[in-house]
Amino acid sequence: MTLKSRSSFHTWLVLAAAFAATSLVLLTPSVQAQQRLLTRHVREAVVNGQAPLVGVLPPTQQLKLALMVPLRNQAELDELLQKLYDPKSPSYHQWLSVQEFTDRFGPTQADYDAVVHFAEANGMTVTRATPNRVVIDVAASVADINKAFHVTMGIYRHPTEDRMFYAPDREPSVDLSVQLWHITGLDDFSPPRPLLRFAPKGDLHTDQTGSGPGGQFLGSDMRAAYYGGTALTGAGQSIGLFGLNFNISDVEAYFSSIGQPFNPGTVITVSINGYDTSCPNPCGDGEPIADIVQSLSMAPGVDAVIEYEASNDVDTFSQMATDNIAKQLSASIGWLPPDANIDEPIFMEFAAQGQNLFVASGDSGAFTLPNCSGNNCNPAWYPSDDPYITAVGGTHITTDGAGGPWKSEIAWGGPIPS
Repeated sequence: MTLKSRSSFHTWLVLAAAFAATSLVLLTPSVQAQQRLLTRHVREAVVNGQAPLVGVLPPTQQLKLALMVPLRNQAELDELLQKLYDPKSPSYHQWLSVQEFTDRFGPTQADYDAVVHFAEANGMTVTRATPNRVVIDVAASVADINKAFHVTMGIYRHPTEDRMFYAPDREPSVDLSVQLWHITGLDDFSPPRPLLRFAPKGDLHTDQTGSGPGGQFLGSDMRAAYYGGTALTGAGQSIGLFGLNFNISDVEAYFSSIGQPFNPGTVITVSINGYDTSCPNPCGDGEPIADIVQSLSMAPGVDAVIEYEASNDVDTFSQMATDNIAKQLSASIGWLPPDANIDEPIFMEFAAQGQNLFVASGDSGAFTLPNCSGNNCNPAWYPSDDPYITAVGGTHITTDGAGGPWKSEIAWGGPIPS
């Protein structure tokens, strides 16, 4: 090789090295390309313009979010759930513990730690981590949320309610190698609400056969109707409720007014992630009181009725799952999420651990109620339509006398007979 050719070769090597270095720089972002999440977050009303943009959420405002990491080995989990509920399978009712579920199907510790690091690196404060490695609760400013998830948090006018709501303007994405399932708390378009409805004052049905005033059914009437003289009392078991703020004095007042005993120690309130469980008067706690009263009346020997209270559904359900104390769970709430699969990983953990979640069907979900507006109208069917829970609807029951056994019953298919 001549000196000239050597010089040309050297020049070529320098250019090639420079090109390679430039290419590496240009290609590096693609390795850490923004990843879209596995569930939807943007409300349809925002997309189609039915909810007009009013302004942007102040950058200093703090929000509480729940970051969810997807489960592993989904096909294996699907197969296991089939076997757990097949009476012919050797695995029938061989429930998993929280640790067993986490080891087999929970996110890896490395992936979970990566999400924690991502949150902290983006200015967020981690406030809660779950044993199943599915949920990471964080507190973050709107400015940090906008930057970390590549969104603009806006304020919109609600299309059906007389109020504003906040929401992201686009689907969030993350500069993270680990996949995320969902981010709960990015909007307050449809918060979980109680499904209790109050009849107009004095509007009592005359054909009721309960032992309460005007033939109303007491909780003890329900037990007498469905259980009769059975010795089953719920002893050794606990009941978990999707908690809503309440006053224990209202539970005491109910049992005192009908002359039945009540031990306040059986009702336990669990505050999740620092949630304020107080309920100043007037409390408006009709739904949680009804849930507690019915639970204790149907199972008077139960060890505990646990009220799980949190600022969002993911925190509530994940605490129920990772506690794994109550095998019977109830939620008399409904809402419309941006994606119907949000809570699915937790519901599948319920199923794998032998926890039964009963959810009010939301009897206004199938039709429009008359004079329905604002908070008095909640045509929500989620999560009662999920395949891993049991939907419970309203019925009109007739008993054989006050406090007597079951006689007949019809489902609510329209106006209740009067």
